[in-house]
Amino acid sequence: MIFQEISWVRSHGNKICPALRKATLEWYRPPKHLPCFIQKPVKYIKQRWRKIPVIVQLKESENHVLATREIASLAGCPIHRELPLINAFATKVNAKTLESLVRNNNVNKIWYDRKVMAVLDVASPTVQAPPLWNAGFTGKGIVVAVVDTGIYEHPDLAGRIVAFKDLVNQQIRPYDDNGHGTHVAGDIASNGSQSNFLYRGPAPEAGLVGVKVLDKNGSGLLSTVIDGIQWCIDNRETTGIRVLNLSLGSPATESYTGDPLCQAVEKAWDSGIVVCAAAGNEGPEPRTINSPGIHPGIITVGALNDMNTTSSGDDRVADFSSRGPTIDDLTKPDVLAPGVNITSLRAPGSTLDKQNKQSRVGTWYNSFSGTSMATPVCAGVVAQLLQANSSLTPDRVKARLVETASKLGDLDPNTQGAGVINAQKAASTAAAIQQHG
Repeated sequence: MIFQEISWVRSHGNKICPALRKATLEWYRPPKHLPCFIQKPVKYIKQRWRKIPVIVQLKESENHVLATREIASLAGCPIHRELPLINAFATKVNAKTLESLVRNNNVNKIWYDRKVMAVLDVASPTVQAPPLWNAGFTGKGIVVAVVDTGIYEHPDLAGRIVAFKDLVNQQIRPYDDNGHGTHVAGDIASNGSQSNFLYRGPAPEAGLVGVKVLDKNGSGLLSTVIDGIQWCIDNRETTGIRVLNLSLGSPATESYTGDPLCQAVEKAWDSGIVVCAAAGNEGPEPRTINSPGIHPGIITVGALNDMNTTSSGDDRVADFSSRGPTIDDLTKPDVLAPGVNITSLRAPGSTLDKQNKQSRVGTWYNSFSGTSMATPVCAGVVAQLLQANSSLTPDRVKARLVETASKLGDLDPNTQGAGVINAQKAASTAAAIQQHG
């Protein structure tokens, strides 16, 4: 009987992602405490009405809005969020509505709307950013989008938060109730005004756009993150966004070609936005690169432990930094940047601020570790490169970073990528290309 009831799951398995398939089968698994001779207990049937969040991708059509509404109406499920970037919509389904969607010939793929989590005094010198400041390469004129928990209006960012979009609580003014996004923003563009210019990011004059997609606990739905990326693409001309920082991710469960977040970052990259994504904090085991860092095109950043010194002699890859190969057996990460005990901006009263009082450094700063910190250091360097040569495409920016990175001995590329980013070499190469056409 059970096999007959879930035949639709098996016959349409190509439409359902692995995580959703697992959740779907739970609907049909009788509770263990019930006697085996009870074939259809009440609790067993009721659990099929329990709703789970999903993302439904449609086949290409001329009118995305009309097709979305028709398919959602036929299945009897509400549209919680439209995701035209990947020709999809977010909703919640039970067994009946999911079966209806799966059987619809106009539905291409359905994913579990999984949770996505948020994963400089020494950091900037380690990547050779300061020499570029003397040459005037401070990220001025370049705008970096921080898709994260928000940005607190910190004195070190005064006048440089050029736009803010809140997809969680729909507030207008910039804020950060978690604190992660503020730290990330500082890793990119803190000018150090409250630390006698000690704690500065690589791009201390860059503009920032805050896109809040994660809540006060540092988590959010995949669909909200995709919507945030969509917003960045749609508003890149009015805001000037050239770089997108994603210090967030989730475990990779399928090929990048079938991963919805990877599809979204690919669209951003193709639109001319340089995407920097965290490798993840599940190291040192191999095959732990997070999504969307598994996408081969974007810049995936691992974490370097610079041992709190400016000398490269004692540098090593942080133990927690995720290693490749990816789920597709591709080499990742692409590069490394400092990610251990990084001092950056504090958001007073935020969740992280309350939970990690021991991380505070003075009044305005705190110190955290993770590839979440390494990624924005890289994004700040990218802003320097784009200031040095504004004509660089995302592909050429990535090539400059990879070609000029400094290797850490003979470590496996799936541990260190091309090595530690070197802003001075990368920007010098970029500037030379601009001068000579």
